[in-house]
Parts: sequence; C-alpha cells; structure tokens
Amino acid sequence: SARLLARTDLQGKVATIAAPVVNALSKQPWARGLMERTVGIAKDRLLPSFSKERFSKWFRRRAATTDDGNGRVALFPTCIVEYQDPAIGRDAVRVYERNHIACDLPEGQVCCGMPWLDAGDVDKFMHHARTNVAILERAVDAGEEIIVPQPTCAYVLKKEYPEYLGTEAARKVAEHTRDVSELLLELHRAGKLDTNFEGKTYDTITWHAACHSRAQQMGPKSRQLMALTGAEVSVIERCSAIDGTWGLRAENVELARKIAQPLMRKVSEDDTELVTGDCHLANTAIDESTGRRPVHPIQVIARAYGIPPDGE
Repeated sequence: SARLLARTDLQGKVATIAAPVVNALSKQPWARGLMERTVGIAKDRLLPSFSKERFSKWFRRRAATTDDGNGRVALFPTCIVEYQDPAIGRDAVRVYERNHIACDLPEGQVCCGMPWLDAGDVDKFMHHARTNVAILERAVDAGEEIIVPQPTCAYVLKKEYPEYLGTEAARKVAEHTRDVSELLLELHRAGKLDTNFEGKTYDTITWHAACHSRAQQMGPKSRQLMALTGAEVSVIERCSAIDGTWGLRAENVELARKIAQPLMRKVSEDDTELVTGDCHLANTAIDESTGRRPVHPIQVIARAYGIPPDGE
C-alpha cells in the first residue's frame, strides 16, 4: 500500500481528470472505509482535494511575462501544487513577475521521490532524482535559480539528491535551489523587492514553521517575508506529525494526533487574524484539528500586493 501511495504523479493525473467526483468520494464514509482497507489511509483524516486544472496546464496557457530585469527562475512546482493546490503556484508566479523575475516550467519533471523513500524503495527514489536533476541542471546552466513552494520537496532537492546521487550535477542543483520565500528575501536584501503593499494586509499572523522548512536551516524566511507587509508574525515550531503519509495511515493516527497536539492547541489559542504555513499536508491537518485553514505565505504576499485570488 505504501508503494501505491508513492505513485503521486499517477494518482494526480487520474484524480485531476475527475476531480469533482474524486473530491466528493473522499467525503463518503463507504469510500473512505474502502480506502482504509486497501491503501491504509485512515477514514477519518481530512485529505487535500484535487484541482480540476493542473498547474502546468494553467502555466502553458497564460500570458507569460518576458520581463527578467531581476533574473529568471525555474519552477519545481511539486505534486501538491501541480495536482492539488495550483493557486499556490499561480500566486507565486504573479508575485515573482511583479518583481521582474521571469518564470519557466521545465518540461519532464516528476515527483521529487520522497514518497518512494518513505516506502523504502531507494531505487525508485534514485530514478526520480536522476530524472529531475538532469532537467534542472539544464535550467541552472541557463542561469536560472530553482524555486520550490513546498518545504519537503525543497529539502529533498537541497539535501537528499546530493547525498543519495553523490554527483556534481546533484550538488549544483542543490546549490541553486531556493524556497519560494527564500529568493524573495535575497531580492529584498539587494534592495530590489517591491514593498508597496497596497492590497489586503493583516496586523497579526500565526506562521507554522514546518519541520522540513526548519530542516533546510535557512532561517524563518516566510515569517520575515510576511513581516515586510507590516504584520506581527508569531511562530509555532511544532510538528504536525504528518511526515508524508505516515500520519495519515490508520495504524499511526492515534500516535500522530498525540504528537501534533501541542501544535493544534497553540493554533487554537492564538488570537491572530490569519494562520499560515508552507506545508500543504500540515495545513490540512491543522484545518482538520482546529477548523482554521492556513494559507501559504506566498499567498499572503500576493494579496498584500493587491493581486486578487483566482476568480475574483
């Protein structure tokens, strides 16, 4: 069952074709009971929904900017953004383009491979790693930084690829990989970030510092970025106990919820206007336990710029 769950690209491609049906089924007790018996995902855990339009489809049909006054980046959108929450990727592109950074989406990228490591299949992980490194190295050689909007996948590109592959190409890709907030902070330090936040801003924000954000040892970049909008940002450094799919599996749910209790208690107690977090799976767990649905920090910046949410 762990190997089936690791096939994130296959799942995403199928689920987005029939997203309304798949999302509706994920709320049906009988369907969730079947899912628990077949793939082991606990029937009472909230799951991320799938999008009707994949991020890559939106990216290909949009009117792209060629304004690269502050450089170009290659997006590694991650399975979460590609199949489940493309709005994160769309807002990231719009924020970057507002700051005169052109965005590319290299063809042929696959899942970062972390689910295969979770399933204990190192060979499959290495295959994914080699595929992505070959594609992303070409982007780096063309002068682009690699931007990743999910902390687990950024961690994999920065830390796991060089360690497992041990190649110069993997090290080069790792050196040029940035979290989506990380590069914007570098732009700010260079005095080039647009800080004209004339849109929707917040006085108080809670930010969940996800485990894989902290593991990158880059500092609280998302907190620092959101603080530029004038917000007082409180930080919670507690584990959501999701860890890929570990915390979603039926045999682990009880322990996972105990581990996550300090995080959920703090989110519930924080009297802030908004809850944010970079990790979509952790955000879903927070929503499940507290009823407060976190948003990605890049979306806070998009709204602060006055970039409207999709459909508005």
